Amino acid sequence: MYVLAAAGLIWALLPVAWMAMSSVKTQVNMFSMPPKLFFQPTFAVYRHMFIGDGNFVSFLRNSLTISLLTTVVSLVLGVMGGFALARGNFRREKDITFWIISTRMAPIPAVILPLYLMFAELGLIGTVPGMVFAYATFNLPFALWLMFTFFRDVPADLEEAAMIDGCSKFQAFWRVALPTAAPGVVATGVLCLMFAWNDFAFASVFTSSRTQTVPIAASLLISQQGIQWGQAMATGTVIITPMLICGLLVRKYMVRGLSMGAVK
Repeated sequence: MYVLAAAGLIWALLPVAWMAMSSVKTQVNMFSMPPKLFFQPTFAVYRHMFIGDGNFVSFLRNSLTISLLTTVVSLVLGVMGGFALARGNFRREKDITFWIISTRMAPIPAVILPLYLMFAELGLIGTVPGMVFAYATFNLPFALWLMFTFFRDVPADLEEAAMIDGCSKFQAFWRVALPTAAPGVVATGVLCLMFAWNDFAFASVFTSSRTQTVPIAASLLISQQGIQWGQAMATGTVIITPMLICGLLVRKYMVRGLSMGAVK
C-alpha cells in the first residue's frame, strides 16, 4: 500500500514540480537532454510578468476579483438555500434537490450560447458582474446541493433546543446550525473557488480585454510563431500555487466537510 501510495503521489506531483522547475530555467536548460536537475535558477520570466510591460498583473487581479465574488455569492445563497431545503417541509423535496443538481450536470457548451444571448441583451459581456453571474450559474446549484446534505446531517434537535432557550429561528441557524456545518461551508467554498479560478470556457467567451483572467493569459502564449515556454510554465505555476496553498490550509476542514455530507 505504501508503494502504491508513493507511486500515485509521484505521478500526481511530478508534472507540477517539473513545471515549477522549468519556470526558473533558461530556455537552453529547459530543453537540455538529459534534463538538468541542478542548475542556476533565474526569475527573469517572473520579473517580466509582474514588473515588466506585460498585462499579467491585470489578469491576476481580474481572476482574484471574479473568483472571490463568485465564491461569496455562491456561498451566501447556497448556505441559505441549503438550510431551507434541509429544514423546510416540501412535498417533493427529493425532486427539487435532484432538479437543482441536474442543472449542474448540463455541459458547459450547451449553456454558453443562451447565456451569451441574455448577457448581450443585458450589456454584461466583458464585465465583472457578467462573469460572476456566469460562474454562479454553475456554482450555485452545486453549493445548494452540498449545503443541503451538510445541514441534513446536523441534528434539528440542536436548533429546537436553542429556540426553547429563547433564540429565534434565524438565531438558531446563525449560532447553532451554521457553526456546526462550518466544515461543509469551507469545503463548498474551496470547491466553488477552484471552479471559478480554473475556468477557461466561460472566460474565453464572456470576457473582454479589460476582464480577461489568468487562464486566458496562458492561452495567449500559444501563437502561430510558437509557444513562449518560459512564460507558459511560470503562468501555470502561478495558476496552481494559490489553489494548492488554499487546499493545504483547509485540508482538515475539506476532509471533515466532504465526509460530513456523505450520502448514507
